[in-house]
Amino acid sequence: MQHESPIIRRKSTQIWVGKVPVGGDAPISVQSMTNTRTTDVDATVAQIQAIQKAGADIVRVSVPTMEAAEAFKLIKQQTDIPLVADIHFDYRIALKVAEYGVDCLRINPGNIGREDRIRAVVDCARDNNIPIRIGVNAGSLERDIQEKYGEPTPAALVESAMRHVDILDRLNFDQFKVSVKASDVFLAVESYRQLAKQIVQPLHLGITEAGGARAGSVKSAIGLGMLLSEGIGDTLRISLAADPVEEVKVGFDILKSLRIRARGINFIACPSCSRQEFDVIGTVNALEQRLEDITTPLDVSIIGCVVNGPGEALVSDLGLAGSNRKSGYYVDGERQKERLDNTDLVDQLEQRIRAKVAEKAQRIDVKEEDV
Repeated sequence: MQHESPIIRRKSTQIWVGKVPVGGDAPISVQSMTNTRTTDVDATVAQIQAIQKAGADIVRVSVPTMEAAEAFKLIKQQTDIPLVADIHFDYRIALKVAEYGVDCLRINPGNIGREDRIRAVVDCARDNNIPIRIGVNAGSLERDIQEKYGEPTPAALVESAMRHVDILDRLNFDQFKVSVKASDVFLAVESYRQLAKQIVQPLHLGITEAGGARAGSVKSAIGLGMLLSEGIGDTLRISLAADPVEEVKVGFDILKSLRIRARGINFIACPSCSRQEFDVIGTVNALEQRLEDITTPLDVSIIGCVVNGPGEALVSDLGLAGSNRKSGYYVDGERQKERLDNTDLVDQLEQRIRAKVAEKAQRIDVKEEDV
């Protein structure tokens, strides 16, 4: 049972990264980035496809050399998800991947060099309807800004961002989004807050170099959760020292928890205690693995006893309230006559969840036909 999010989004202009709208009233998109060598075309294509299967809307690929740009051409031919080319300093690489059909350039105008080189990239982006992402990172601020502020501060990150924005403004190019990332949660959050007041373009959110899967997910959830709850953010990437597929899963979990965007099964499960009448943890873990292929939003509550079980089941699409030997089963908040045997819950629940998903998908199809 999905509920509307109470969050009011910051108003921003809309750009298109390939077929994906970013900003405006578009859904907040989830991104990830490949960590294979771009010159290894087969490995990179395989990873992009895995990231896409996990639900990502956009994938970023590092293109550090002209050899990598030639590999990007082959990668682009074998994938159908919008690709962002991550480029630093060399404007010729930007021109080459634009020729090969890139959907967005992640390149900071101020780092390209001479005015004619900057104009060449911007003109190329304009002619080919390619947006640009300005990406400011606390760990790589310009030397004069580092000397001015002494250390990364929100003002330093915003000044760096606005330096690049001013270049694009001067060249009459407004199809861009901006990020001001830091590994420190408070630094990143305050930088985004300040930047959100100065520009109308979409903001790409991230806590950069957040850490491993567990710690990085926590940091990202706190930082991005703070910003998203304030209506700030139009697209996001969770930066983990882990499989990029995990970044996508965490991104959707954050959006799901804030009722911003739903994808797949939302399990409401108790941490379990001595009152549990079945193995809650084992049941939930098994179901998460079995049901990863489902993209239809569905709330499923799995509670080990009758203390909280019935209450959670009342506001779920499907619910289970643990009881002795057989547990209470709920559909759309209504208690069913049947009870589920506690010795075979995983198979029973998987069957019922898949049936509910099929029923929900059919209702959606019927509504679309009526329209």
